[in-house]
Amino acid sequence: MARPVKSPFHIRYFGSWVALGLLRFLSFIPMPALFHVGTVLGDLLYAVLPSRKRVAERNLSLCFPELGAGEIQELARENIRNTARMALYSGFVWWASEEQLKARVTIRNVEMLDRLDREKRGFILLAPHFLALELGGVFISLHSPGVSVYQRTRNPVFDRSMLRARQRFGATLYERKDDLRPMFKAIRRGQGCYYLPDQDPGQRRAVFAPFFGVSTATWPVLGRISKLCAAPVFPCATYLLPRGAGFEIVIGEPLEHFPTKTPEGDATLMNAAIQECVEQNPSQYFWVHKRFKTRPPGEPSVYD
Repeated sequence: MARPVKSPFHIRYFGSWVALGLLRFLSFIPMPALFHVGTVLGDLLYAVLPSRKRVAERNLSLCFPELGAGEIQELARENIRNTARMALYSGFVWWASEEQLKARVTIRNVEMLDRLDREKRGFILLAPHFLALELGGVFISLHSPGVSVYQRTRNPVFDRSMLRARQRFGATLYERKDDLRPMFKAIRRGQGCYYLPDQDPGQRRAVFAPFFGVSTATWPVLGRISKLCAAPVFPCATYLLPRGAGFEIVIGEPLEHFPTKTPEGDATLMNAAIQECVEQNPSQYFWVHKRFKTRPPGEPSVYD
């Protein structure tokens, strides 16, 4: 089980405490106001962070080759605006009460989870890296406390705060390098798992499968967990609503014929499910990450 790192009170982390206090202050500001501030902040970041802008535009051009250069630029700009908006909403994600969350978040197709809870049957929520994915995990735990995998951050102030926020409604988080057998046992006992597998795992641990027609390094783990725990997999995407109106979590139909007989087959079905979620709202995916960094042997980098 993940635990916060030690010694967050050293003087070197004074700036981090100030930033945390600012996020706490922002949690009291109405989200529609933060939406407009995020628009301005996003435009500023788009101008002063050319490397992130180029990564986002390159990713989008690979995934949406039918779009013109102007359309790609506008989509990248809106993506960075949404990134800024979600950063400003972090205080809400970390400190909102149960009542505040229920007033701002809706779940589509939640009855599927209700049925599995009644049957005491474990399940896996395939949660792509949309900008609001942390909010999705917090709200799902409010509805159905489950388990998830946690990636420790180097800053102990933010590590401590994020861990507290994500577990405050009963979720149990396991650090990625921990022994995950207790997590698998929890799924087999009937708990849900909020699982985020769609970042570049590096050459050594990857299998390659298409994502928007691009051969993409993919974690081959989801199928193993599903098979080991006899757990169905449901796509689960969390979207920001327009103009600061809140969030919507959309739970899709369970993946059919999953897991397959091969890691490559599992990765292909998983990436197809993620692609379908992205196509619903492409401006809210985590495009500033070098998703296509690891290439098949012999292929050049797509980011040069």
